[in-house]
Amino acid sequence: MKRVHGGDSHNFGHVRYSSLDEVEAERAAKLGPDMSNAQYREFNGLVAANAKDPEFSTAFYKKLGGPEEALRFYARMSIDGTLGDGEENKERLALSRDLQRNMGIALATATDPDNRTHLPAGWGEEFRRLGTQRIELEPGAFGPQPYGYQVLGGIMRYGDYDADFLTPIAEHITQLHHDEPMRFMSNKPMGMGDADLGYNPSGKGGAGYDPLTSVLEALGHSPEAAERFFTGDPTVYREDGTVDKGAKLGYQFLEEDFEWPPDTLAMPGTAGSEGALEHGPNALGHALEAAATGRAYDSQSTEPVKHTSERAEFTERLVAHFGEHPELIRHNENLKDEKFEDLKSGPLHALRGSLGNITAEYIGDFQRSMYGDSPESDSFPVNGVPAVFENSSHVVRFLGEVGQDPDAYASITSAQQSYTTLMVDRVFDGVFSGEDKSEVSLEQKVSSAVAPGAVMAGIMSDARADAVHDYNTAAAKDFNEATADKGKWATRTVELGTSLIPQRVPVVGEVINWLAEDITESVVKSAEKDANKVADNGIRDYSNGRDAAVDSAMAAVARAARDRPEVNDATLESLKRAARDQTGSSHSEGANLRSSGDAS
Repeated sequence: MKRVHGGDSHNFGHVRYSSLDEVEAERAAKLGPDMSNAQYREFNGLVAANAKDPEFSTAFYKKLGGPEEALRFYARMSIDGTLGDGEENKERLALSRDLQRNMGIALATATDPDNRTHLPAGWGEEFRRLGTQRIELEPGAFGPQPYGYQVLGGIMRYGDYDADFLTPIAEHITQLHHDEPMRFMSNKPMGMGDADLGYNPSGKGGAGYDPLTSVLEALGHSPEAAERFFTGDPTVYREDGTVDKGAKLGYQFLEEDFEWPPDTLAMPGTAGSEGALEHGPNALGHALEAAATGRAYDSQSTEPVKHTSERAEFTERLVAHFGEHPELIRHNENLKDEKFEDLKSGPLHALRGSLGNITAEYIGDFQRSMYGDSPESDSFPVNGVPAVFENSSHVVRFLGEVGQDPDAYASITSAQQSYTTLMVDRVFDGVFSGEDKSEVSLEQKVSSAVAPGAVMAGIMSDARADAVHDYNTAAAKDFNEATADKGKWATRTVELGTSLIPQRVPVVGEVINWLAEDITESVVKSAEKDANKVADNGIRDYSNGRDAAVDSAMAAVARAARDRPEVNDATLESLKRAARDQTGSSHSEGANLRSSGDAS
C-alpha cells in the first residue's frame, strides 16, 4: 500500500505514475461492479490524480483492453451506480459520478494527438464503428444492451477533446439522429422504477440514452472541436462510421423541425419528466457558446480569448438566424390570452441563456451596431476580429428575445454596463493624455460613450417586461436572483484586452484585479437595483430600468474622474448631467425600438 500511496494512504494526488502496474486497471475492469466501495475509492483516486497525465491516461485505456472493453467497463459501473435509492446507493452513485468525470478527462488526455504519448487514431474509428453496435455488458445478459454511443456519450460529457477525435464522432451521431431521431431512445428500458438509471450518473441533462445530448455537452467543453463542428465543411459518415466520400448533408442543424427526444425514464407528467425536452437544446446552447467564445461554456476563467474570424463569423450567423426567426427561441406560458394564441414557445427557447453569454462576450460588437459605427473605427475596441451585424432589425429582435431570459438578461446587462464604464474611462484618458485631438467637447464625448449601452439597456427593459407581463415566463425576483453570479462578465469585459484598459493604469495583475472588482461591484449593485424595482403589477413601466441605467452611467463618469485634478466639482457635475440626459434619451430609444414594428 505504501508503494501506491507514496507513504500517505489518504493522499492520491502527489504521485505521478508512468505505468499502471500499481493501478491494476485490468483487475478493476474484471471486478467491475463487484469492487467494494473501498476498492472503488482507491481506483477513482488514482485515476483522478493522473487523468491529465498523457502517459498514465493512455496506458490506463490500453490496460482496460481496447475501445469495446473500455465501454463495457464504464457501462457496467454506470448502471451499478444508478441502481436503487438506499443510503448505500448514495455512496455508490457518488463514486460512479467521480468515475464518469475521471474517465472523461482521461479519455480527452489519451486521445489528444498533441501529447507525445496518446492512443492511436484507430480508437476514434473503432468508437464510431461501435457507436451503432450493442455492447454486451455480461455474457448471455438478457434485456436491452446499450449502444456504443450511449455509453461513450456518458464518458465524453467531461473533458476538453481534440477536434480530430471529437468532431467526427459528433458529426456521425448528429447524422444518425437526423435519419432516425428516436433510434437510441427506443433502447431505453421500459417500466423501470428508477428514473436515474442510465449512462449519465451526473444526472445533469438527461439519463444518458440520447447520445446527441451527450456529444453536444462534449462539444460545450471542447471549443476547438465545437468551432470545427459548426463552421467547417461536415464529413458524411455511413452507418458503420466510415466516411461516405462525396456525400453531402441535406439538412440544417438549427431547423425548427429538428426533433429532440426526451432523455428520461420518467413517464410524461410524472416527477422527473419536467424539462426533459430541454436537455438537447440546453446542450446545443453549450456547444454554440464554446464555438463562439473559444472557451468551455462553464469556464469560470476571466482570461480573455481572442475572437478568430471563424468565431466572429459564426456569431454573426447566429444573430442573423435568430434575429430573422425569433420564434425559434420564444418562450410563452400565457397562451390563455387570445392575443398570444399564435405565439407559442419555440423549440429552442432553452438556448437563450447561452445566447446571452455569447452576447456578453461580443458586447463591444453589439454596442458598435447600435448606431451603425464602422468596424474599422477604433471607437469600440474588441478582442480580436470584430463581428459585424449588418441588419440592425435582426440585432434588435435577437436581443429582444434573448433578453427575456433572466440569466441572459443579467449577463448582457453586466457586460454592457462594464463596457460602457470602460468607454467613459477611455474618453477621459484620451482627452487628458492629449491623444484625442478632436475639438468636440468632453460633455459630447461622454454622451457618445454612454449612448450605445443605453440603447441596449432600453431593449433589455422592454424584453424583461415581455417576460414578466406578457409571456409569463419569469417573475421580477428571477431577474434579481440572476444578477448574483454574473459579476464574472464585468471582470471578463475589463480583461478583454489592454486596448480597453485606461492607459494611465499600469496593466499588471493586481491593478487589473482592482479595476475589475471596482467596476464589478458598481455593475452588480446597479443590476440588482434595476431588477429589484421591476413591478409584478402588469404595468410596462420602464422608469426603474431607465433609472438604473442612468445611475450606472453617472457612476462611470464619477469613476473616470477619480484622481483627475483637471476635473473640478463643477465640471464633474456637468459631465454627470450629460451622461444622465443622454442615457435617459437613448434608453427610451432602445425600448421604443424593441416595442415598435422593427421588433415584430
